Amino acid sequence: MDIDGKKVALEIKEEIRQGIKAHKLVPGLAFVLIGEDPPSQTYVRMKEKACHEVGIFSKKIELPSNVSEKELLTLLSSLNEDPKYHGILVQMPLPKHLDTLKILTAIDPAKDVDGFHPLNIGKMVVGDPTGFLPCTPFGIIKLLEAYKIKTEGKEALVLGRSLIVGRPIAHLLSQKAPFGNATVTLAHSHSKDLKALCKQADILVAAMGNPLSITADMVKPGAVVIDVGITRKETKIVGDVDYENVSKVASYITPVPGGVGPMTIAMLLYNTYLSAKSHSEKLLYRE
Repeated sequence: MDIDGKKVALEIKEEIRQGIKAHKLVPGLAFVLIGEDPPSQTYVRMKEKACHEVGIFSKKIELPSNVSEKELLTLLSSLNEDPKYHGILVQMPLPKHLDTLKILTAIDPAKDVDGFHPLNIGKMVVGDPTGFLPCTPFGIIKLLEAYKIKTEGKEALVLGRSLIVGRPIAHLLSQKAPFGNATVTLAHSHSKDLKALCKQADILVAAMGNPLSITADMVKPGAVVIDVGITRKETKIVGDVDYENVSKVASYITPVPGGVGPMTIAMLLYNTYLSAKSHSEKLLYRE
């Protein structure tokens, strides 16, 4: 059975739209786009469109690829202080001369709606709900919730150890929380016998960026397969999973496109909405 990320994302976006209306909010999200990388430009356009659909004010700030670190840090400082913006997103990847960790750390954690600031990562690890969760892992948990897929006591395998997806989703699946409590294995390019590891998994999250590398003979019959990979292969967009064949073996599977991708943007909007709501509540409390 397909896990329809488009459908769940639309439901979340409607929840955001109604919440913004009910609380009379004007959430603001600033996008910082550096250089002329075509995929980055496409992603930002998609996020801008999604903001408009739910009632979030957004602004795209474009900087040349040779922007200095000092200039970028100065911009982020001004956005941190600007009350119009409840979220700040610096589109990745950055040009090589910029220190990614330094840039991410310069964003106010209270406006880090991407969930990549070390403080928010730390809050996620210790189970502190006051931080922002990274959008893609957050979206995966929301998909499991929407389809009422049990994770408690299940064997989960996460393929990929990036800070964007792999390590965060491993933490979330293992936490003592709804749609957690799984026994999680985190595998990567140096892991031995991936096929044997995959065959043991009740829940398989593929996030290695290796197109069509997960084949039907690697998947346990009845497993839940979450495909985070996205690669343009000739005229098609494919994931890390051989969807055509694995879908015949899995009980649930996310297609590419239309699975995890729409959820990533939906959770970015949701984090921005939560940030604006929190800011509004703090103002009311002060009054």
